[in-house]
Amino acid sequence: MTTEPMATPEPMATPGHQHTGGSSLQRSSALTRFRLAPNPGPMSLDGTNSYVIGVPGSGRAVVVDPGPRDEEHLAELAAAGRVELVLITHRHTDHTEASGRFHELTGAPVRAMSLEYCHGGNPLRDREVINAGGVEIRVLATPGHTSDSVCFHLPDDGPQGSVLTGDTILGRGTTVLDYPDGRLGDYLASLDKLEALGAATLLPAHGPVLPALDAKCREYRAHRHQRLEQIRAALEQVGQDATIAQVTDVVYADVDPSVRWAAETSVAAQLEYLRS
Repeated sequence: MTTEPMATPEPMATPGHQHTGGSSLQRSSALTRFRLAPNPGPMSLDGTNSYVIGVPGSGRAVVVDPGPRDEEHLAELAAAGRVELVLITHRHTDHTEASGRFHELTGAPVRAMSLEYCHGGNPLRDREVINAGGVEIRVLATPGHTSDSVCFHLPDDGPQGSVLTGDTILGRGTTVLDYPDGRLGDYLASLDKLEALGAATLLPAHGPVLPALDAKCREYRAHRHQRLEQIRAALEQVGQDATIAQVTDVVYADVDPSVRWAAETSVAAQLEYLRS
């Protein structure tokens, strides 16, 4: 679950804009490649970007978010090199479904923030430094989208470094807060944490690679505060004790019924933030 439904005048992000699944690995930065999983949808944009981290020519690899259980996709990832480690950005199925199967294929331990999604490896720790694939990988806990969301900072990936942001920051659109597991207060703190990394290359789990992580964090923060103002205005209109559904009717009046649930989830997170 990724893209937040957009209220007018912002258009909702649509799948199929970037490229299609079934492709081979593509270079995304000096130390990363990615393959787009064949799972496009209204909430996953073009599909999930599964990343391979490794020094070119070393034959060593770390895979991030193996994605859905698609055998062709997994075979391509497994052939990227000797897979030493698998990392998971967060618990959602489009990132974790194939984790167990990929562990079987490669023998590599799978590590996530939550033990539930680990296979043969220990849970990740905030600020942990991992050396694998010939690359230094710094783990950053970034809750908000989900409580177990993490990002992976590669400080040596180009002049500004890079950050694999999972669903915390997307290449297009904005992120759903999976309330009550995901909380707006946590999310705003995570944006602060990521902005401090400066103009790193942004490697999202959905959508295209972007420059300048810090600028995107500021854009996301401004969007969240704009949403909060819309919620405040809706409460003035329909009453301070308005229900989630009533506020959603005002703020997301034009949302497609198929993603109404995501709009209500977003409203619930913002109401909890304001009322607490």
